[in-house]
Amino acid sequence: MQSRITGGDTELLFKARVLSKYDVCYYRCLETGFIQTENPYWLKEAYSSAITKLDVGLVLRNQNMAAITEELLYFNFDHSKRFLDYAGGYGLFTRMMRDKGYDFYNTDIYCQNIFAEYQDLSQLPANTNFELVTAFEVLEHLPEPMTALKDIFDKYDNVLFSTEIVPKDLQLLENWWYFIYETGQHVSFYTEEALAFIAKKFDRQLYSNGTNIHLFSKKILATNPFSLKQDKGNFLIRKMRAKFERYERRNNLNKIPQKPSLMSLDMEEAKKRLL
Repeated sequence: MQSRITGGDTELLFKARVLSKYDVCYYRCLETGFIQTENPYWLKEAYSSAITKLDVGLVLRNQNMAAITEELLYFNFDHSKRFLDYAGGYGLFTRMMRDKGYDFYNTDIYCQNIFAEYQDLSQLPANTNFELVTAFEVLEHLPEPMTALKDIFDKYDNVLFSTEIVPKDLQLLENWWYFIYETGQHVSFYTEEALAFIAKKFDRQLYSNGTNIHLFSKKILATNPFSLKQDKGNFLIRKMRAKFERYERRNNLNKIPQKPSLMSLDMEEAKKRLL
């Protein structure tokens, strides 16, 4: 099987039971370490519900992503512009960001937009520009990531996204929680090398916290906007650095002036649509 990132060779890593019924092969890209399933023939069944019953962290994740996104936008982008949440599910993240005063819109072809129904991409002209696109917990769902990413990068310059980086220790890999064999929706798994390959392929800068938050951007930023990876040395040094980074993030958030919420405007828009 060829790598869906580089087109090069892969090796068989292991087999696992997906959806409690299918024995599925997992392959590793020899060049980047990217991991992919065999052809995911079970996806129609896996997406009988777009949001799985195991995604109990959806609300907390959106709260965390909203704080990270607000900090990134305020200090590194034009926060007065429009933004898009790609594959945004129920529209919860869009609703939260609009409540904070950021002009976000939602799009998801597989899921009903409940919380931002009238702030949907379908409501805007086809050539609408967005300062930045968010795509949280999306890339691991893509059976053909390079095709999907090309479509995104052809339209948008800057993409903030989340996906868990593959563990370095391959001995622990088979039991890695992020495979989520029970749902069958995660089929692509990225290493730092794989993300770097994608960035180079599509002429983007890559900024990452080395764990789960990443940014592809045409902008060259003065510094990495995310927390640096922890030192691999002394435990006390790692602990002190982590504590300092948490303090620095809270301090940055406190510096951001509160923007006027778009909630009232959205309520008036909803009233007009219902008349």
